[in-house]
This record gives sequence, C-alpha cells and structure tokens, in this order.
Amino acid sequence: MSQAAAIPNRNGRKGPNLNIVLTCPECKVYPPKIVERFAEGDVVCALCGLVLSDKLVDTRSEWRTFSNDDQNGDDPSRVGEASNPLLDGNNLSTRIGQGENTDMRFTKELNRAQGKNVVDKKDNEVQSAFAKITMLCDAAELPKIVKDCAKEAYKLCHDEKPLKGKSSESIMAASILLGCRRAEVARTFKEIQSIIHVKTKEFGKTLNIMKGILREKSSDGFIKINTDNMSGAQNLTYIPRFCSHLGLPMQVTTAAEYTAKKCKEIEEIAGKSPITIAVVSIYLNILLFKIPVSAAKVAQILQVTEGTIKSGYKILFEHRDVAVDPQLIANGTVSMDNLPRVEKDRGSKDDKKK
Repeated sequence: MSQAAAIPNRNGRKGPNLNIVLTCPECKVYPPKIVERFAEGDVVCALCGLVLSDKLVDTRSEWRTFSNDDQNGDDPSRVGEASNPLLDGNNLSTRIGQGENTDMRFTKELNRAQGKNVVDKKDNEVQSAFAKITMLCDAAELPKIVKDCAKEAYKLCHDEKPLKGKSSESIMAASILLGCRRAEVARTFKEIQSIIHVKTKEFGKTLNIMKGILREKSSDGFIKINTDNMSGAQNLTYIPRFCSHLGLPMQVTTAAEYTAKKCKEIEEIAGKSPITIAVVSIYLNILLFKIPVSAAKVAQILQVTEGTIKSGYKILFEHRDVAVDPQLIANGTVSMDNLPRVEKDRGSKDDKKK
C-alpha cells in the first residue's frame, strides 16, 4: 500500500503528492478499485475487502433537504441559498405565503406591497439578467469563470448613464465578450453575435462604452480588475480553436503559433487584429504542409473574408524567412517551394482580364 506523502511545493506549502496512487498490496490491480466506507470510517479494497486506511473523515453534508417531499411546506434544511456578492440584498428577501386562518385578500395586498419594494425590484431585474447570461454562456459552452466575469461587468455597468437607451441584449452581449477577454477565453465578435442577435453597430458602441466605464472605475480605485486584456484576446489563443474547426493536425497548430509570434516583428501585419493574424498564420502553414484546404473554405469556417486571407498571405510570403519555423526547414519536414508565389498569381489574373 502506497500512501500520499506530504511534500513542500514551490510556494513552500505542504500538500499531498498527487503522483502517488493508493493501491491494494494484495490485489495489485491498476487502476485500483477502492471504496470509501464513511459509516465505518475505512478505505477498503472492493476486490478483496482489505482495509487500506482507517479514521476516514466524512466530508459529506450532515443534513438533508426535504423541500421536495410532502412535508406540509416545511424545510428542515439548516442552510439557505449561497449568498451572491453581486446582488445588493445578498439574496435575502421576504416571501409572504398563505396561512391557515388568513384572508386571501389580505395576503394579496401584502404581496402587492412587497412587490413595490425598490430594492427587490432591482435585484429581480439583475437576477433575471444573470439567468439569461448563464443560459447564453451554457449555449456557447463557456466556462464558469467567463460567466462570473460577465455578470460582474453587467452589474458594474448596467445602471450607468452612458448606457441609457441601449438594449439589454447589447449590454449582455458586451458583458459576455468582456468576460471572455478577461478570462482569456478566445471568442470572436461574430461568435457572440451568433448566440444573441444584436446589431453589429449597437454591439460595438455598447462594448466601447462598457470598456470605458470599467477603465474609469478601475483608475478611480472603485474596483480592482485588470483592464489591460479587455481590448482583445491574443492571437495565440485563437489558433488551437481555429485549427480544431478546420481539422488540422497538431504539427500545423504548433507551426501556426510560431508564425503568429513572429508576426510582431513584421511591421506590415503587426497592427492587424489578432483574429486576422491567427487566420493568416494558419493559412500560410496549410500551404506549407500541402494540406488540401482552400482559402475559401478557411474563410467560410472561420468567418473572415477571403480577401483578408490573401492580402495577409502576400505580406507573410514576402517575409517567409522570418514567419516559417527554421527547424521545419532544417529537418526536411517542409520546403519553402511549397508556398505558391504571389507574382504568378498576379500574372494569371492579368492574363484572365486580357
């Protein structure tokens, strides 16, 4: 039986060594089949029944919730819902129910008066917006950190004067895109538009206003968030996703990442958007590895124009000695001759016009 030894980490903290696996010395089966028996506090091998460890601490909750059962509305749970720091009321609200010997009219009047509470109304509006943001993020398969960042951005900006008159859909879309950028999860402008239908012009204006609000509040010390990454994700974060959409091998992905890094040294393309640099880097390596994927197919799948791809390729072709990984050339994996020359393409176009 091997146990998890406590070793110091790089930060000086002690913790279990996750590389050590608890196995049964009798069965010696990998992966081990171990059962935690909380009733007895033992860790037992499921095959032979050998007790491997004792004094196991039960980490499960010590109560149950019977709210779904027929218990006359009683809920013996000792805890309530987890508090939400993004809400003003911390999820503490009042609900008026129907008593046994109370009048229905009196209960309705109390509910009406409770519904006029301004604080509850604000929280209800924010909660409904949070629910919609969660639904949209789930539809786009975004992680929880993006949801939290999007909700925080919505909470900080939705009541500001510059956003008055803007639709709630555009504010939610801008919040999700800002959440993706802050969490360094690569999502394009059009991908967010595909999950929530907002006009491009309104979406762009709302996004710029919200970035300005967050930067102003951050500079004033009202909030502590990193506003440097709100302008856009880096091109390297887009490349693995784009290559996955195109079905390209890992070798092409690695080569495209090298090309995207070297684009910073090329003045003609360094100022382009990260999406353009990522797409052009991928297309250059597609031609370099002789993969049968046309520029039209790349433009269709990655939602960019074919002209953007070809104009970016012309720039990279002129600086191909910098853009292509020299190790690939030295190993004989690829050859510079695989790249089609731009001059021949221009000549063929002139011949067609004649």
